[in-house]
Amino acid sequence: MTKRGLFGAGVALVGGVPVAAWGLMGQQNYDGLPASELDYAFQPWDIADGVAAVAGGLALALAAAGAGVLVRASLRGALDRRWWGVLGPLVVLGLMAGVGWRILTAGGIGANIGAGLLVIFGTPVAAGLLLWSLAWAFWLVTRHHGHEGGADLGGFASRGV
Repeated sequence: MTKRGLFGAGVALVGGVPVAAWGLMGQQNYDGLPASELDYAFQPWDIADGVAAVAGGLALALAAAGAGVLVRASLRGALDRRWWGVLGPLVVLGLMAGVGWRILTAGGIGANIGAGLLVIFGTPVAAGLLLWSLAWAFWLVTRHHGHEGGADLGGFASRGV
């Protein structure tokens, strides 16, 4: 697997997770009233639920394919396993973003308590995950800790690339 292929698989995984979570979760409106009479913390996108579900399903397939490529590359030694310390928090952050957007755009009666709690508690967690991933990636790239006998490539791939 080439460095470019591993990077593409990582992008597929990290980029597919928030879209999959958002699309497959669906709009979370209060059921008692029509959407035009509900209050929103943020107005949801004007995308039909069916279209969102299809986009979510395609994104899930893309994320699963990216994860499969990366897991296989890790097991074969083509991907330095320390990069999971970057990818894992980014996947969790993507899941939080997809679900969080559905919470922020949920229609309800009066105040959206979930949106307030998400902003208060979710923002520091999201910032921590992002900073961890950036710091870990920076450390991996600048320390040049490749595995023995393999191409270093800034720490991304460990051997046989």
